[in-house]
Amino acid sequence: MPVDAPIRTEPRAPVRGSVLGVRAAPLHVVAALAALVASVPLLYLVVRVSDAGWSRVLDIVVSPRTGVLALRSVGLALAVALTCMVVGIAVAWLVTRTDLPLRRTWLVVAALPLAIPSYVTAYTWLAAFPWLEGPVASWFVMVMACTPYVVLPVAAVLMRLDPSGLDVARTLGLGPVAAFRRAVVPQVLPAAASGGLLVALYTLSEFGVVSLLRFDTFTRVIYTSYRASFDRTTAAVLALVLVALAVVFVLAERRVRGPGSRWRTDRGAARVAQPLRLGAWRWPALAAMCGFYALAVLFPMAMLGVLLLRGRPGVDVGEWAAAIGSTVLASGTGALIALLLAIPIGVLAARYRDRLASAIESVAFLGFALPGVTVGLSLVFLGITIAPVLYQTLAMLGFAYAVLFLSTAIGSVRSSVAQVPPVLEDVGRTLGHGPLRTWSRITLPLVAPGIAAGALIVLLTAMKELPATLMLRPTGMDTLATELWTRTSVAQFGEAAPYAVSLVLLAAVPALVLARLAGRRQEG
Repeated sequence: MPVDAPIRTEPRAPVRGSVLGVRAAPLHVVAALAALVASVPLLYLVVRVSDAGWSRVLDIVVSPRTGVLALRSVGLALAVALTCMVVGIAVAWLVTRTDLPLRRTWLVVAALPLAIPSYVTAYTWLAAFPWLEGPVASWFVMVMACTPYVVLPVAAVLMRLDPSGLDVARTLGLGPVAAFRRAVVPQVLPAAASGGLLVALYTLSEFGVVSLLRFDTFTRVIYTSYRASFDRTTAAVLALVLVALAVVFVLAERRVRGPGSRWRTDRGAARVAQPLRLGAWRWPALAAMCGFYALAVLFPMAMLGVLLLRGRPGVDVGEWAAAIGSTVLASGTGALIALLLAIPIGVLAARYRDRLASAIESVAFLGFALPGVTVGLSLVFLGITIAPVLYQTLAMLGFAYAVLFLSTAIGSVRSSVAQVPPVLEDVGRTLGHGPLRTWSRITLPLVAPGIAAGALIVLLTAMKELPATLMLRPTGMDTLATELWTRTSVAQFGEAAPYAVSLVLLAAVPALVLARLAGRRQEG
């Protein structure tokens, strides 16, 4: 083998046994326990619903009201996802493959809506136009907030895509649009579908936007049923229906993505794509970009500034500071719990490719399809009936965050560990070190940046979580999100502005740290 040839590392071979064809190693056991803990909310919700009697459950599921809620929720999710896919592909193509002015700057701008929670965007538009409500307003706000989920992965694919396919399509007589549809769209469709799935799941689980804009979907009705009724069986059944809809979206995305991979078959280097000259369409395209991101970013930020200046000067500094501290404490607790659960599962997924490891990882990823209102409701039931000592405690709130965002932490740990050659760990074992010592002395220093990135992602997303926080926060504890919700729900837009601005600025801190970590890893 040539000296400069890359070292290829393969996952450790599975050991045949009795559990799913695999003999469980200690890591399998630890990871399985972590996955089981993470699936407790969903399992308990199933048990709770089954205790109500299947006839009662069937009556709720087939009721006309449930059908209307399903149509509204699925319709909104599909409309937002499809719009984001169309807009996202167009924006990604403009900023990566054309001579659009300031292309690099626009790629940064395209990610900015992620720093503004969707319900904050809804709050700014509602403060400016109090008459906004209903499905169209909800669709508009969600599209403004969710487009980056499609733009960023599609842009990454287009940057690596060899332009030869498009050139061949043009030489065969196809026009620019037809050539793009035949040669480029099939290449970017998997990335767009994955982004569309994130958008659809995010829209299904969204509570703040539909509540502020008075559009009844599953999340709003579930929360209302939980708050307004002593009989919460209806809320539990609707929560499981919502989970089932989320699973359908996941399966549909896998069908669109397909089982195959897409790659170049020649051995030469890919030709660098030359920017397509837009000609007369250059300035209209620039105007469209400016208009879209003025609505998605500039307007919400400007409106926050206006509301902050209009707000009453007598803001309770103590409440404001306490909300900031509670936000950091609760999200930090969630990030810590998520990390403790994610490390064994991520390491197992990176080092083993057996059926048991795959099953454990799949169970742990169930939280990806669980809306915050569903996790909050199941943990409310669990706390009231089985573990009252944990009900409305910081530990339970942190656990809810960990369940909701565990998949992102697992993905970060898995990708980091997969980049460490297993031979390094084998060398440590041959020197007499045990598994834990080998991990702490050899593997951990190498994967620490990736683990830290996963924790920061959980921290960032937990800061913005609303329905689970409303249901599970300790008595007397308010975060920036709940303080914002309390004031906007009674149209106190000026009083809510300091909390909205603080939430955006606070969420920007882990986002900037993530960007710096990504830059260092890329340089390394």
